[in-house]
Amino acid sequence: MREFSTPAAGGHRTGGNLTDDVLAHVGAEPSKVLLRRRHRGSPADGWSEVTAADFHAQVMDVAKGLVAAGVQAGERVALLARTRFEWTVLDYAIWWIGAVTVPVYESSPADQVAFVLADSEAVALLVEYAAHADRVASVRHRLPALRRVWTLEKGAVEQLTELGAQVSDDALEQRRRAVRPGWLATIVYTSGTTGSARGCALTHGHLMAEVDAVTEAWEHLFDGEQGSTLLFLPLAHVFARVIQVGCIRTGTTLGHTADMTDLLGALGSFAPTFVLGVPRVFEKIYAAAAQEAAVRGRGRLFAAAAGTAIAWSHSYESGRPGTLLRARHGILEYLVYRRLRALLGGRVRFALSGGAPMSRRLSHFFRGVGVPVLEGYGLTETTAAVTATLPGLNKVGTVGRPLPGVTVRIADDGELLCRGPQVFDGYWNDAEATASALTGGWFHTGDLGEIDGEGFVRVTGRKNEILVTAGGKNVAPALLEDRIRAHPMVDHCLVVGDGRPYVAALVTLDPDAAGVWARANGRRPEVIELADDPDLRDEIHGAVEAANAAVSPAESVRRFRVLTARWTEEGGQLTPSLNLRRRQVMDEHGHDVDALYD
Repeated sequence: MREFSTPAAGGHRTGGNLTDDVLAHVGAEPSKVLLRRRHRGSPADGWSEVTAADFHAQVMDVAKGLVAAGVQAGERVALLARTRFEWTVLDYAIWWIGAVTVPVYESSPADQVAFVLADSEAVALLVEYAAHADRVASVRHRLPALRRVWTLEKGAVEQLTELGAQVSDDALEQRRRAVRPGWLATIVYTSGTTGSARGCALTHGHLMAEVDAVTEAWEHLFDGEQGSTLLFLPLAHVFARVIQVGCIRTGTTLGHTADMTDLLGALGSFAPTFVLGVPRVFEKIYAAAAQEAAVRGRGRLFAAAAGTAIAWSHSYESGRPGTLLRARHGILEYLVYRRLRALLGGRVRFALSGGAPMSRRLSHFFRGVGVPVLEGYGLTETTAAVTATLPGLNKVGTVGRPLPGVTVRIADDGELLCRGPQVFDGYWNDAEATASALTGGWFHTGDLGEIDGEGFVRVTGRKNEILVTAGGKNVAPALLEDRIRAHPMVDHCLVVGDGRPYVAALVTLDPDAAGVWARANGRRPEVIELADDPDLRDEIHGAVEAANAAVSPAESVRRFRVLTARWTEEGGQLTPSLNLRRRQVMDEHGHDVDALYD
């Protein structure tokens, strides 16, 4: 199939803006708990409730402060902070006055911060810590438009509240009511896996259309009576932002945490009904569970449980589990699966994954343990998802069917195209890139894909990442990388082979999992010593062979090299959404690649 559409359920919005959702809750049920805020040492396991009336009051206070500070409608206000309660308050306050939010990943180095602030011509900036303010100060001479900088940990919210004390409710409401769907709401900069970041200009209408679609498609998740989620993805990521707005729209309780070292603790105390992550987060959860089992001497039991969960999930695609599989799954439910769900808080019914396609093996594993992973496919330019898998309509290995109002098409060269009301109108200050990305009403995603007879979309690789070997074989590296990375001891993997006689791979080790293996096998846990250990290489070889089973011999990995390096966001090898910056890794490890072909 070359094209598939899903009809829109409702009409196109001609009025209103994102802030209407807050007022709707205040008018209908001001005591409705919209958010829960984490406080160390507070009652209720560290979480306090924030009602619709409370949230509205805090947003109004900050919005008045921004008005008093001279922020005009249409001007850009940047946020450089981790995922936290104030992020959501600030976002809505900026929208309240018709200004534009520009999120900045808090891990961004000074040069990237300077680029985003200068390109967007941000007039004000809110940062989380003094260290962030210092980072901005080092490049302040490159930011002529920037007038004000506030720091959250130094009382920014209180300062803005005091500053805006004399601004009237009527004046603020006039600013809010002027905002229409076509007004710019945010400029979200792409994380730049293949080049310089570009600012995606998204309007209130784009975000409202996206939230309309995802809350309809995932209505089982956005349950305003019982539903809740704990955001830990950066809110600079457009998918996390859509979930934020979806929760406020539907009254699904929203929480925030940025402490990834205590993520399981936060999940346990918050007990969400669904969680949102990128595939690498779910890989880490799987690896952590496998590592914990190995430490407790239950590594074989976990391996058996993982195999049974995957088989159980596969069985639903061909009918139903057989008697023996049902019995084995029932025993492992008691011994393993319920404990795994307890790590996520015990109430999780679904997980959402976005940012990149999830590996089939991992999707089957989570479905088999009782936490089906629903995938959304999209880009920043499409305001997050344009396709999604649904509860009861979840074909593993695909990214689902188009959301309501969306059409997808496969171009003659295999590229996946889409159009719909959430697709952006263009890049900020970049008409040339806009003209290249949007042609004839279609957005060119840069991804290669397929559409099956039922309208399910499968992403097969990135158009600009296809490797062509010296023998002329086209190889999509993502499938091989995903399967190799599924091994608990593998942290990251880069498949290479463009213009080379065969396909090969660079592999980095997860230091925690490798350390567990080392101690269990009488080795020192230092990665530099393990990289050439023949027994460890046998372990990695098993992961490579498992990956090769999914491709033809001409596409299979012939050689691999275990590196002592780590690829991290701080080192620049990963984007903030944990995708690999292939170009940078290739530049840094060209000699390692050459060694694979000596």
